[in-house]
Amino acid sequence: MDSNLVRYDMPPMPEIQTDRRKLWLSLAGAGAALLLLVVWIRGRAEPVRYLTEPIKRGPITAAVEATGTINPLTTVPVGSYVSGTMKFLFADFNTHVHAGQVLAQIDPAVYKAQVDTARGNLAGAEASLRNTQASLGSLQAAIETGEANAAKMEADLAYARVNARRLGSLATQGLVPLDQRDLSQSTLAQAEAALRAAKSQVNQTRAQYKEGQAQVEQARAQVAAMRGALAQAEANLRYTTILSPTDGVVVARAISVGQSVAASLQAPNLFTIAQDLQRMQVYAKTDESDTGFIKPGAEATFQVDAFPNEPFHGRVSAIRLNAYIVQNVVTYDTIIDFDNPDGRLLPGETAYVTIPTGHADDALQIPNAALTWTPDLPPAELQRLYQKAGIAEAAHTSHAGGWQVVWKLGPGEALEPVAVKAGISDYAKTQLLEGKIQEGDHLITGVIAAGAAAPGKSTPGQPRPAGRR
Repeated sequence: MDSNLVRYDMPPMPEIQTDRRKLWLSLAGAGAALLLLVVWIRGRAEPVRYLTEPIKRGPITAAVEATGTINPLTTVPVGSYVSGTMKFLFADFNTHVHAGQVLAQIDPAVYKAQVDTARGNLAGAEASLRNTQASLGSLQAAIETGEANAAKMEADLAYARVNARRLGSLATQGLVPLDQRDLSQSTLAQAEAALRAAKSQVNQTRAQYKEGQAQVEQARAQVAAMRGALAQAEANLRYTTILSPTDGVVVARAISVGQSVAASLQAPNLFTIAQDLQRMQVYAKTDESDTGFIKPGAEATFQVDAFPNEPFHGRVSAIRLNAYIVQNVVTYDTIIDFDNPDGRLLPGETAYVTIPTGHADDALQIPNAALTWTPDLPPAELQRLYQKAGIAEAAHTSHAGGWQVVWKLGPGEALEPVAVKAGISDYAKTQLLEGKIQEGDHLITGVIAAGAAAPGKSTPGQPRPAGRR
């Protein structure tokens, strides 16, 4: 081996890996300690900051807001009593019509044939009545003839009796032969039989006369029935012409030429006529919790999408008692009458309604966000603060009597609850009726938190909404 070569002794490989592992562990521990130090310093440097709003004075107007639809004051559906094929249409959408004006015509051919049939049946019934009445006259004459014949038979019988007594007396005296006496007795018996036959014939004819009278009444009833059938056929023929029942504007048409009209179960609605589009109504769906504040006669304003920057005015006329329940939400129709002289507002448009329910001038205004904010503290701590401030349980639970709780900052940034009695609200501010706060006091409406663990955390710059407790 060359003596000029320098020999280096290399350490074993396991010892080098151990030293590197110790170095990385030391660096990781130092980094974690540094991160904890930064977090601790940041937490001490940026404490929780609260969003506040001052108490101000000003007017407050409470209102109920709802949506609804615009409807004509009166709409009249026009249907058809008879079935058939639509032959002519004389009115369309937006057509102005008058009472009695022809709107449509159903093909009348079938109903004309029914009228002709009914007239023929009536003529036949009337002819049958006349025939029955003539037969009744013949029976009356037969009765009179039979009665006259019976009277003759009674006279013949009387003569036969007298003659029989006379011949019997003469035969007893021997003045006439017995044969002549027997002949008189036979004549008397024949006269009696003839009288009985004549009376029987009269009775039979009288019975036939009574039967004829019944037939006449039946024929008259048949005539009346045929007249009714004719009147019905003529009415059905008239119903093929659809007339407008009132003055107004056609707002709906549900039929076309050539379409079949089926009126077997119920009268189909062919047209809908709005009686007067210059006087209209808004059907506003109001929540059941708001109906107690709305009174008939109250003024209301509303807007529509067609004129978004223009308010329209009306007056509450009624709150209908028919409730609508959709997914356990109960609403009522509040009817608002308004004038539409220029006809700009149309039926079916959506109306956004505001109904004022109260007003207060120069009222202390509490921000509504302050009424809904509650610090994010444990329930036990909240209860301690409530008891310390002497706040009744109803103020932070049921809000009975209008009492609620707001929060303000005390000495040393400590949170202090204050009981207040709320009045009317305009969805942004609420009237202060009672409470230990004054104009200029600042109430907490939210927080800007420094860390995720800070109490009352919310998005920076935005109040944190919270439920009432």
